[in-house]
Amino acid sequence: MPSLHFDNRFLRELPGDTQAGGPPRQVAEAWSFVTPTPVSAPHVVAHSADMAARLGLTQADVASKRFAQVFSGNALAPGMQAWATNYGGHQFGVWAGQLGDGRAISLGELITDHGERWELQLKGAGKTPYSRGADGRAVLRSSIREFLCSEAMHHLGVPTTRALSVVSTGDLVVRDMLYDGHPREEPGAIVCRCSPSFTRFGHFELPGSRGDTTLLKQWVDFTIARDFPELQGEGESLYAEWFGQVCERTARMVAHWMRVGFVHGVMNTDNMSILGLTIDYGPYGWIDNFDLDWTPNTTDATHRRYRFGHQPSVAWWNLGRLAGALSSLFTDVEPLRRGLDRYTAVYTAEDRRNTAAKLGLAECLDDDVVLMGDLRVLMQEGEVDMTLFFRALSSVDPYVPSLEPFRHAFYDEGKYWQVEAGFLAWLARYTARLVDDPLSPAERIATLHAANPRYVLRNYLVQEVIDRAEQGDVSGVSELLDVMRRPYEDQPGRERFAQKRPDWARTKVGCSMLSCSS
Repeated sequence: MPSLHFDNRFLRELPGDTQAGGPPRQVAEAWSFVTPTPVSAPHVVAHSADMAARLGLTQADVASKRFAQVFSGNALAPGMQAWATNYGGHQFGVWAGQLGDGRAISLGELITDHGERWELQLKGAGKTPYSRGADGRAVLRSSIREFLCSEAMHHLGVPTTRALSVVSTGDLVVRDMLYDGHPREEPGAIVCRCSPSFTRFGHFELPGSRGDTTLLKQWVDFTIARDFPELQGEGESLYAEWFGQVCERTARMVAHWMRVGFVHGVMNTDNMSILGLTIDYGPYGWIDNFDLDWTPNTTDATHRRYRFGHQPSVAWWNLGRLAGALSSLFTDVEPLRRGLDRYTAVYTAEDRRNTAAKLGLAECLDDDVVLMGDLRVLMQEGEVDMTLFFRALSSVDPYVPSLEPFRHAFYDEGKYWQVEAGFLAWLARYTARLVDDPLSPAERIATLHAANPRYVLRNYLVQEVIDRAEQGDVSGVSELLDVMRRPYEDQPGRERFAQKRPDWARTKVGCSMLSCSS
């Protein structure tokens, strides 16, 4: 491996735990030094060539034995310093107190030759002071899911953390996947994820909850200086503008989720990035048949707090918790209220922009908001595949509208006939709108294809890859990643990756619902 430059500014500028490692405990500081737990037989399952190149790593570097040793936690490259951070969070709407990096261990802040800052973090590399009695490990299935989704989201244009590699450990990990009293041994693995910062809302909530204004202010000042250097000013005005920026970035991120049909599954405040990046890919999922009430998380199956259609509201609620944590730094909470209003305004604007793009229109008029709302009702009633339907809009003839281009998007033939009349009426309204729109036919198709992906990381596709990998065939991971690198392009010969969910996957574990057990 080449000589890499690590800055590790985080460790220099925020207070650390005086006790290195040690058992799970309450920690007053921002971070703790830790040592990854060695694994027996590290082997690279897959890597992102795109991300490796961005970090300054070649294919030869990735193929070296040293790479597997470093990115399994068995060795540290020069300049690396392993640490875990301390944070709290609201989980399913309830304050959970100290949480922290229970199995995430940062290796260092890499500064590339192009001046980019990337924090490299191993997930599943062993215990930390924040492990709360857990083993600090991760299994192959969850590591593959996080690796693939991190990269797929990037190529979809969704703000996200990235992933460099998945390394199998050669060790077994015991997990009760469905929390039903039937634990089993599963192959272990470690994913290396990359981000300019892994700072979460919970990093500010914890000192705020403890009344530790000194540490809270240190966190805010450090975050603005390192991650928001473009912001000017000082004191409360600077803090207010920073919070407003966090609100804006969060709004844009969630709007992208809704555009592509992504459901995070566990939008706890400790899983919300201060940079507005999608973070912590656990029980996520993509909408197959359109359903605003769907959640992929078994833990959330009863209350559906984190269901697809509720994500914009949850993000606003989470920002409210962040505002509450920051309130001790303000003499008046009005600037924080204005930040929350910025979230609402930016999300509304982004949603309208996405509505226009997904419908192939030059702009979104008020009537178009109604048009999209009526379409969503029909899609939910008719059990229509979201991705396939919107992609097929480019095949509509504005002068001779027909439902034929959409027949393959329906999951239930009986429901098709129930909603046929409603869809035909909607198509009549839609095509009339197209005739009045200034975009040319070619511009309309280009707009539709740029907003509506041909390929998304459907759960059943990932599960097929996981099943093969657990049997020793890991080739499917790289193949699926390669498809997802060009999600908006038609890829001849890969049509099977763009099909609706098969019937066998409707209720199969890993394809319909997933747990947080990973």
